[in-house]
Amino acid sequence: MKKIALLFVFAVAMATAAFAQPRAVGVRIGYGAGASYQHSMGENNMIEVEVALPAFNAIEAAATYDWINPGGLEFPAVSKGKFNWYAGVGAGVGYDWGRWWYSAYAFGGVAGRIGVEYNFEFPLQLSVDWRPLIGVEGNEYGVGFYADGLYSGAIAVGARYTF
Repeated sequence: MKKIALLFVFAVAMATAAFAQPRAVGVRIGYGAGASYQHSMGENNMIEVEVALPAFNAIEAAATYDWINPGGLEFPAVSKGKFNWYAGVGAGVGYDWGRWWYSAYAFGGVAGRIGVEYNFEFPLQLSVDWRPLIGVEGNEYGVGFYADGLYSGAIAVGARYTF
C-alpha cells in the first residue's frame, strides 16, 4: 500500500511540474498544414510535437527537442515582446497515401528544426521555421530513402496561443 501511495504522490508531483511550465498550441502552415504543441523544459529548452498533413497527401507526426537561443546568441532586446531563435533534433513517422504515379508508403526517420519566433506581450507567438524529416520509406515494392520531408511541409509559418 505504501508503494502505491508513493507512486501516486510522485505522479501528482510530476503532473503539477509539467503543467506549471509555459506552453503554446497552434498551427503551422506551409506546403501543407498541421497542429503544433510546444512545452517549455526550463528557460532555454522546449519540446515541440506536431501532427501535420504535408503536401496535403500524407499524415505525419513529429517531435523535436529544441534549444532556445543556443550558444547564448540572442536577438537584441525590443521594447515589447521577445524574439528567440531555436534549433533541435527529434524523430517523425507518417503515411503517404500515394499519388497517381506511385503507391502509398509508410515513412519514418530523423527530424530537425531551426527557426525564429516572436512572443508578444499578450498570449500570441508567431514563428517561421524549417523542420525537415529524412529517413526510410517502405511499401509493398521494398524499402528506400525518404527525402520528401526536406520540402514537403518542412518550411512553415506558425501562430500559437501561449498559456
